[in-house]
Amino acid sequence: MSNSTDIVYLDYAASTPADPRVVDVMTPLFGADGDFANPSSGHVAGRRSRAHVERATGQLAELLGCREEELVWTSGATESDNLAIVGAARYRADRGRHLITMPTEHKAVADVSRLLEKKGFEVSWLRPDDTGVLDPTILEAAIRPDTQLVSIMHVNNETGVIQDIEALGAICRERDVLFHVDAAQSVGKLPLDLASMPVDLLSTTAHKVYGPKGIGALYISGRPGCRVEALIHGGGQQGGRRPGTLAVPLIAGFGEAARIARSEMQENHAHLRSQRERLWRGIRDLEGIVQNGSESHAFPGILNVSIEDVEGESLLLALEPLCVATGSACNSKSQEPSSVLRALGRSDMLAQSAIRFSFGRPTTPDEVDIAVERYRTAIARLRDIAPGRAA
Repeated sequence: MSNSTDIVYLDYAASTPADPRVVDVMTPLFGADGDFANPSSGHVAGRRSRAHVERATGQLAELLGCREEELVWTSGATESDNLAIVGAARYRADRGRHLITMPTEHKAVADVSRLLEKKGFEVSWLRPDDTGVLDPTILEAAIRPDTQLVSIMHVNNETGVIQDIEALGAICRERDVLFHVDAAQSVGKLPLDLASMPVDLLSTTAHKVYGPKGIGALYISGRPGCRVEALIHGGGQQGGRRPGTLAVPLIAGFGEAARIARSEMQENHAHLRSQRERLWRGIRDLEGIVQNGSESHAFPGILNVSIEDVEGESLLLALEPLCVATGSACNSKSQEPSSVLRALGRSDMLAQSAIRFSFGRPTTPDEVDIAVERYRTAIARLRDIAPGRAA
């Protein structure tokens, strides 16, 4: 994906480019000659717009293995997380006000959980082991009679660690506790069959799967007892669960992205694994390098490494024009070390030196080799000029 400024982009966990096939579906829906009408309108133009929404809903439902009526369109995974967690907590507050999550969650989950703590809910924060994996027995022991919701991410956005959501969800289902999964990093990349999985609420977004920014979805299981209170009000769209005029072009784009992801998932997975292994082979011999996250429970699209005796901000600048991340893109301006890596037991210095490489469909072996060369060169240069380091 190099361009005229020689940028090499290895930050696909933050955002992916819209697939040209997605753009081709969306473009005709803009402008006076497109199907621009409100899909809630009863006239012929409204029905034409509604057809695009219905098609996209079916495409996403096929990818997730769920029923179309179990999907709610949102503005992205952050809104989906908020609607799932706040909406479910409020709906079941009369039964209990205890929630469970992890300190390694995305800020869209962690911050809203802290907000609920201020509103009178109690949150238990379960720590994973030093590889980032949560032992299901720890969750089982944490559930109380007043527990109403558990929120655990499927693929961690910083480390790529995959949680066993089947096992965790089964524990919740046995105890009639709602189970929410932030699947922004896994939908379209790992197989999901929500019809058979013990998941009640699942958040996703289009821009992590080569769709447009600004559109996401929340799966709300149709099983009894699984409901959410709306966070916004002002219309009856989507059964009142998330009212507002639907963004037809964006929804159509997400639907096409879902269709492509479903048809090409196996091929894409093998490609990501090949690029990740290539990068790790090129840097794993560096003195003091540490891979962050479980290797046996790793999503191949992300490789997160820390290194001793190197300051993180200087390393990020030294890597330019290689586009990588020091942590979550949603927290990139903070100088604080990653809370995810600190939860894994990393020191502040190791956490600050962490770099997240994330791969996508467009990533080429040549780009990975450039990343290897730039990383190794940057480490050597920064160590050479570090004060107090022996020559």
